Formats: sequence, C-alpha cells, structure tokens
Amino acid sequence: MKRIIPILSTLLALLICSTCSNPAAPESELKQQQQNYNTPAFQLFPTTNMWTFIKLDTRNGQIWQVQYDIQGDDRMEVILNDKALVSDEEAENGRFILYSTKNMFTFILLDQHDGRIWQVQWAIDANQRLVIPINPTQNSTNL
Repeated sequence: MKRIIPILSTLLALLICSTCSNPAAPESELKQQQQNYNTPAFQLFPTTNMWTFIKLDTRNGQIWQVQYDIQGDDRMEVILNDKALVSDEEAENGRFILYSTKNMFTFILLDQHDGRIWQVQWAIDANQRLVIPINPTQNSTNL
C-alpha cells in the first residue's frame, strides 16, 4: 500500500500537469482559422466609374476588372493579373488588399504580409491595363 500511494500521487500529478499545460498553439491556430473564415477570399472594390468594379482574390493577389450593364450586353469580367503573387502554401484570405487613388483608373495593391506593392491600372482598352511592381527590385515582372 505504501508503494501504491506514491505511484498514484505521481500519476495524478502528471495528469494534472498535462491537463493544465498551456494550449497556446492550438488556440492561436484556431484564431487564425476563424480569421481566415471571416475574411472573404474575394472582394469587390468600386471605382469612380459607376459601371466598373475591381475583383480581388485576397489570398493570392489575382485581379479582374468587372463591368456590369443594366440595359445592354456590355457586361464583362477581364483579367488584370492572372498570376498568383504568392505560392499556394503562402496564400491565405485577407493577405492582399486594394487601395484607391485619386486617379480613377489606378489602385495600389498591397501584400499585407511582406509589404510588397503594385500599381494596378484598369481600362476599357486592353492595352492600357497593367499590374506592375512599384518597387522595381521586387521579384516580379510586368504582369
């Protein structure tokens, strides 16, 4: 009996320690999953042109120009940037965001994780559409 009590006490202490251990990692992972769930994968950003929006994949930086029409057939969705700016492993909801400028055709795309930025130019004329890095040393080409 004298041998059983120390063994039981030790087992009880180990059980209590394992139960009370800091669950910080799983809780932080849960918060990250909830944040990703609450942040949409796609967002629409209005332009000052009442018929045109910019659609952004907030996970990887892909961008489309979206135009709607209420009377005719001038609806369209065209690609501004079809290349993901991060790998699939690095992509996550809310990573990229667009900021409007005073120029109605120009937005700034920001990677909120590493600070990289691009100039985004939408236009009716396909030759005037572009997405280019603002910092020329960024590891990216004219998209």
